[in-house]
Amino acid sequence: MEIKKLETFAKLIRYFILTSTTKAGTGHPTSSLSAVELTTALMFGGFFRFNLKDPKNPRNDRLIFSKGHASPLFYSLYAAAGAITEEELLTLRKFGSRLEGHPTMDFPYTEAPTGSLGQGLSAGVGMALNSKYLDKTNYKTYVLLGDSEMAEGSVWEAIQSASFYKLDNLIGILDVNRLGQSRETMLGHHIEIYQKRIASFGWETIVVKNGHDFKEVIAALEKAVKVKEKPVMIIAKTLKGRGVSFLEDKDGWHGKAIPEKDLQSALSELGEIDKKIRGKIALPSKPKPQTKPSTPQPPQPITYSIGDSIATRKAYGNALIRLFPKYPNMVVMDGETSNSTYSELFAKANPKNYFEMFIAEQNMVGAATGLSRMGKIPFISTFAAFYARAFDQIRMAQYADTNVKFVGSHAGVSIGEDGASQMGLEDIAMFRSILGSVILYPSDAVSADRLTEEAAKHKGIVYIRTTRKEAPVIYGSGEKFPIGGSKTVKSSPFDKVTVIGAGVTLHEALGAYEILKEKEITIRVVDLYSIMPLDIKTLQKCMNDTQAIIVVEDHHTGGGIGEAVASVLSGSGKPVIKMAVEKMPRSGKPDELLEYEGISASAIVKKVQKIV
Repeated sequence: MEIKKLETFAKLIRYFILTSTTKAGTGHPTSSLSAVELTTALMFGGFFRFNLKDPKNPRNDRLIFSKGHASPLFYSLYAAAGAITEEELLTLRKFGSRLEGHPTMDFPYTEAPTGSLGQGLSAGVGMALNSKYLDKTNYKTYVLLGDSEMAEGSVWEAIQSASFYKLDNLIGILDVNRLGQSRETMLGHHIEIYQKRIASFGWETIVVKNGHDFKEVIAALEKAVKVKEKPVMIIAKTLKGRGVSFLEDKDGWHGKAIPEKDLQSALSELGEIDKKIRGKIALPSKPKPQTKPSTPQPPQPITYSIGDSIATRKAYGNALIRLFPKYPNMVVMDGETSNSTYSELFAKANPKNYFEMFIAEQNMVGAATGLSRMGKIPFISTFAAFYARAFDQIRMAQYADTNVKFVGSHAGVSIGEDGASQMGLEDIAMFRSILGSVILYPSDAVSADRLTEEAAKHKGIVYIRTTRKEAPVIYGSGEKFPIGGSKTVKSSPFDKVTVIGAGVTLHEALGAYEILKEKEITIRVVDLYSIMPLDIKTLQKCMNDTQAIIVVEDHHTGGGIGEAVASVLSGSGKPVIKMAVEKMPRSGKPDELLEYEGISASAIVKKVQKIV
């Protein structure tokens, strides 16, 4: 497209940005204005290939606004393409509008929800991995980044990951407009420093000295799309608020719309605007003949026998291999803990569907979100404790309609000698706070296998909590474990108390059962393998049948299983007693630590005896 025509589009897009934000009375017009030329050239200059009538086309290029606060620009681009009307554009930030303050999945052209800075590039890494190594559909992923978010460590995690995997189908566009929310950014307009830093990670870097000069921007894009064997970052010097004199390169305007009284003055500076012009986006390439996709095959049967001793973390690794023929869209990722989480078993058996993400959990979660958006079923694993540093990415994943399965091993004090830093004691609380998530906690190899399959079948976020310690198999291979269920392992008409366990504490509860049986005290033992959602019907029956419920968990009290159970049994008039990790954990033998924290079989016995 001719530069003059692109300039005409740029005026229209600036008009849309200003009118929509002023109408809303809120928004980020200045952050949007700085990137107009960069994105206009991309979208209408023949580089970006996308079928507006088929946004789910697997060959479409992907565009992620990591600087999600520039959503007025994002929406205005699609308005200029004729995908949405000017009337709808003026509903920006209104309740019920698809055009929310930061891009969400309500808007059909959003690839991943953004706005929590530092996350868009990781999602782009996932989408680029999918195109290059899995689907091989040859689309490109473009990510617009702001210079403020370059202070986020997660961005650099994504940068090194993209370099490691030679993602030449990933193109970042860095909008260096100098001004952040409250002050100048860390590096200001020193684009040469950005260039050196990013290049040192193995990226091709292209510097645009004037990000408002279409000639320069087009030349950069022409070069970027031809680069092979490495990702590309276009680093452009821009001015925040470009096009309006009283906004341009002025501090104090971040997140502020132009008042209605000043709008006409601002619009007059844009010059004559053709409000009827609409641009065309190039269409994606036609699909090449491909081999027939893998047909799902029934998995092999489970081979564990009652009495076998195996850790649930290892059973998880075995389950991945067993289930892959049935779920060929499964992708496994790990944070360089695969020899502990046992995802290494899958990596050896199916290396093409395994990605090592190294000790960069934030990027791993973000990339998994990107893969999920492309129709994959990512199973990602690390120590349960280490998901805490990626909680913001997990939080954003809930808004992405994502299908990521999180697996946390080495949960609780039962890991033993490694000590507190390695003990996942907050993970259940964390995932309980995620809207619509499922939390599963297997106690033996059979339940671990079955719950891994339940996770694969379920559409949505699932967290599976696995255990380091070996545990005896207590269930037959034909046993089923539906989400939202539980197993009443021991019961009789004479049960005095219900003891609820999960994972390692189920075995402690069974130990307590045997001790109490010798004392002629019968208890009901429930395996609460589904922590979210809960088996409320069974819990209510237990409350009706027995004097009290004791919940024993290898987790902190706050946000844990006990609180979950108590929340659905409030008002019953009977106690829900919580036995959890309440002392500062330390190194020691697993059995020593369970005893120290008061969640061992002997501690359960003492608690029951006090009640009866």
